[in-house]
Amino acid sequence: MTAPLVELTGITKRYGGVLACDGVDLTVHEGEVHALLGENGAGKSTLMRVLSGDIADYEGTVAVDGNPVRFAKPSDAQQAGIAMIHQELDLVPALSVADNLYLGRELRRAGVVDRRRMAQRTRELLQRTGIDLDPSRPVGELRVGEQQLVTIARALLLEAKVLIMDEPTSALSNSEVQRLFAVISELRRRGTGIVYISHRMDEIGAVADRATVLRNGRWVAEFDARDLTAEQAAEAMVGRSVRTLFRNQDESPPGDELLSVSDFRVRPRRHRVGRREPDGIDVSVRAGEIVGVCGLLGSGRTELLESLFGAGSAGRWEGSVLLDGQPVRPGGPREALRKGIAFVPEDRRAAGLVLGHSVQANMVLSVVDRLRFGGLVRRSSEAGETERSVRRLKVKLGRIADPVGTLSGGNQQKVVFGRMLLTEPRLLLLDEPTRGVDIGAKAEIYELLGEIAARGIGVLLASSELPELTGVCHRVVVLRHGRSVAEFDTTQAGEAELLAAAMGEKVSQDESSAVEAGRGPVAGGGAR
Repeated sequence: MTAPLVELTGITKRYGGVLACDGVDLTVHEGEVHALLGENGAGKSTLMRVLSGDIADYEGTVAVDGNPVRFAKPSDAQQAGIAMIHQELDLVPALSVADNLYLGRELRRAGVVDRRRMAQRTRELLQRTGIDLDPSRPVGELRVGEQQLVTIARALLLEAKVLIMDEPTSALSNSEVQRLFAVISELRRRGTGIVYISHRMDEIGAVADRATVLRNGRWVAEFDARDLTAEQAAEAMVGRSVRTLFRNQDESPPGDELLSVSDFRVRPRRHRVGRREPDGIDVSVRAGEIVGVCGLLGSGRTELLESLFGAGSAGRWEGSVLLDGQPVRPGGPREALRKGIAFVPEDRRAAGLVLGHSVQANMVLSVVDRLRFGGLVRRSSEAGETERSVRRLKVKLGRIADPVGTLSGGNQQKVVFGRMLLTEPRLLLLDEPTRGVDIGAKAEIYELLGEIAARGIGVLLASSELPELTGVCHRVVVLRHGRSVAEFDTTQAGEAELLAAAMGEKVSQDESSAVEAGRGPVAGGGAR
């Protein structure tokens, strides 16, 4: 094999008392896809932030084409041919697709921005990713999956030698994933080296050559990705055997009906591009029951949960929504919380957390009034509640005073869970609760869901992962075009049946086999 395009040696980075990377080595060769695996908090993102120039104060060396470099900022890395597609989207919603692609490097003619040429070039780049979008359309109007493809197109614009992809498929549908894989194949043929971070093992085997595993900031193993099994990867990532992720089928049966939704519709006052409002949904949840909601892109999953929490589009409700037999229509999230309805949103960074505030401030944000004494908030009570939640949810952090934005994605998700559970809800609404979460953290979240159900809390869970729906939920309701079209008992139906109902057609034997093997997730991201 030729000399590496990039070589990282002994990379070490500390955040206060936390050692995020501890002497990590990594190489990327021309035309190679090198998978980087590990639990949330294992050091993957920190290592890539060093390579992409986002972190300059580290120990160790970085070499590009055999030459030692020290990037002071991301633009230095980009000039050296290194680009990164971040897991959390970093687009400007108010700007157009073309403006986002060329932000900071606009094409000009005679000193004036040449928008016509930018639009033409944008169309060409988007076609390479397999999507047809109007370059003048504001990014904020796009589905999350489409936004993800825009970030990929922006990285292609840089024509990088090394491209870092951090969970690039977390918001993509199955067809969009296949388009991305085609782009990766093209990049490999051109000699581009790719670092591919993903928690989806079927993807690793499909696109990667080598796989490096990090644990607790250290290099622990390297595998031939084509021969790597999910069990081998999981054991390397968590340092123990992960035999099963899902709930115990012998648990106690659910109790009385908690939530009853009948022919539920929302008539918005104004149309929002990319949203599919509920248009005839029937679903019920009993105390201690976990009910799944699945569907293809545009089915209305997210909109259903947001509406029930009072956070969706303002509009006229039709149909019946009962909580404990009483009509309910939250006027907003605060009222929903008072009624015992809690919500964990899909986009934790934009809708679930205040990133610049501490873990403690985020954890108690929804129960501050309960912690007041004589009109003042008792800091000792805040700290006590936070510490108990951190221990219970196994949140990995330095101090509860650290900004929540410094935590890994999985630990940020646990903080959102913790805050909602502190409200002592009767009904918990979950939208993609394990999106971008590693296999170890998933196991912990699934265990937590079992504990929540055992306490008699009802759970309505929307997910794009079929194994999650069939493994965690008692029942699954399938949505299509904003309507409920089928319901399944997960002890009697599998992933193929869910996919067939979501698609509105019979599934072929090949499609059924692919689904059962975990290669055909129901499309996720954006309006569902």
